[in-house]
Amino acid sequence: MIVELLHSTPLNVCSRAIRTCYDSHHLAGDFVKECDLIERVGNKNKHGSVLEHLVYNFSIDGISRACLQELARHRIASLSVKSTRYTLKELLNESNLSKNFNKYLVESKIAQVNHANVAQLVEIKRLLKAGAKMDDAKYLLPESYKTSLIWTINARSLQNFLALRSSLSALPEIQELALNIYRAIPSEHKFIFKTIMEGNNERYNC
Repeated sequence: MIVELLHSTPLNVCSRAIRTCYDSHHLAGDFVKECDLIERVGNKNKHGSVLEHLVYNFSIDGISRACLQELARHRIASLSVKSTRYTLKELLNESNLSKNFNKYLVESKIAQVNHANVAQLVEIKRLLKAGAKMDDAKYLLPESYKTSLIWTINARSLQNFLALRSSLSALPEIQELALNIYRAIPSEHKFIFKTIMEGNNERYNC
């Protein structure tokens, strides 16, 4: 999978929101002081609403439909997903599915699962060539079929996502997604999420 940060709200938008609440614009300081303010009010004092002013836009490519379903459960976020019609057109033009299956499928550690999923794609391709409509054929797509999307989420909701999805009890693929999203967050923003990630697993101490 590939995760790319497209845009993030500058931190001073959040610190300004906080200073508006407390009528303390006259106390505004340098970057470090304002980051300390965000950490104190947003994280330590749990006034999470101020973190909602920070918004992140990610491009996510190559996750499975199963992972997408898990991602979509985080309701306070927006996502725009690549249409299945276009991915099926690519499948229809593929000359060697057995060799290039990982272009279309998130690979399983179990070979039999991979074989079954490839067989499903071969059957879908056969049906499409026989004249089946794409809207009908897509019902046969395996859960491991890859997709792409743009995902937009605010910092407060992203904290919740990372807390739940970086846990070792989460689907392994979405654990990987959580790590990649955390890595894509601007370095100057990471303090907002660092405690959450380190609390779940040492792997996320990055």
